[in-house]
Amino acid sequence: MKRTFYLHQIAKMFNVHPISALLGPRQCGKTTLAKMYASEKEQVHFFDLEDPTDLYRLQTPKLALANLTGLVVIDEIQKIPDLFSYLRVLVDNNSNVQLLILGSASRDLIRQSSETLAGRIGYIELTPFSLQEVSDQEKLLLYGGFPRAYLADSWESSVQWLKSYISTFLERDIPNLGIQIPPEMLRRFWLMLAHYHGGIFNASEIARSLQISGPSTRRYLDILTGTFMVRQLSPWFANIKKRQVKQPKIYFKDSGIYHALVGVTTKEALNTYAKLGSSWEGFALEEIIRVHRAVPEECYFWATHSGAELDLLIVQEGKKHGFEFKYSDVPRLKASMMTAFEDLHLDSLTVIYPGDKNFQLSESHSSIIACGLSLYVENKIGEAE
Repeated sequence: MKRTFYLHQIAKMFNVHPISALLGPRQCGKTTLAKMYASEKEQVHFFDLEDPTDLYRLQTPKLALANLTGLVVIDEIQKIPDLFSYLRVLVDNNSNVQLLILGSASRDLIRQSSETLAGRIGYIELTPFSLQEVSDQEKLLLYGGFPRAYLADSWESSVQWLKSYISTFLERDIPNLGIQIPPEMLRRFWLMLAHYHGGIFNASEIARSLQISGPSTRRYLDILTGTFMVRQLSPWFANIKKRQVKQPKIYFKDSGIYHALVGVTTKEALNTYAKLGSSWEGFALEEIIRVHRAVPEECYFWATHSGAELDLLIVQEGKKHGFEFKYSDVPRLKASMMTAFEDLHLDSLTVIYPGDKNFQLSESHSSIIACGLSLYVENKIGEAE
């Protein structure tokens, strides 16, 4: 599958910076995308740090890289975080080289990159498949967007791959980042976090259950966030005289990983799952954020202790766009939605549901509508084109 949007993003990034960093969870398609981009270049040098030979060569980066020209691709950059200091010297002294670096952790977890390469590097987050790229919404909700899970030839193969992915992530990927946490402890934390999917993070409650400290729970959460497994959605604070929720909400970024952890492996199990509404909310929320190309600093939720709330607030270009997610055949306008619309001075409020129609929800406000998820994504893609 040719992921055209991301290929264009890499090209645009190289128009500004000599280094482009393609970051995203392991097995989301970074290497495949890099090879697609490289296939159109004349000179390409590829280093895979999962390969012991390439890993050894880059222990002496000046010998390996100094005389190269064209496109240099370095895969799994997090394995040698100290390499960033040399990459700065390389691009400063060699205008004939472009570096495409691939990493399975955020720039905050890949130490030194932001400081060492300031002004020389641009970041692109590659996600698993989304509704912008595939059409089977039901399958994408159940098995998520990781290519090998979504494209598997049977549901048994999808589930087997997802479970293997989770084990490898805990037992190999986390230690490879230099993070020393017993895999079984992080698995227990991850499983417990599944109960907070779509809800407010309660560090003290989790700490008591796992018999660990509050700072440890927050550290574990930051690790799962930094490896693209979890989204922490920050609260928005409005200038109103109401007590507002101040803790982040938690969402699993991939619905397939979430369902594998909680044991939902078939369509029948999903349809009877007690937290189907929360599962749908997290899935739809990620799709909306992706189609808006919104960065974390533009995404919020809002809630008051009196019950008013808004699932997602995207603040872009001076506009406030609100979203509610309802797993319902015919969503309706509720009093809490109107409170959010008025208190936050929203430019639009859209209720996203699984259907395939859009319609106005308020007679007095044309910008308050209900819209099917696939239809909304399709319309946004059309606007962008």
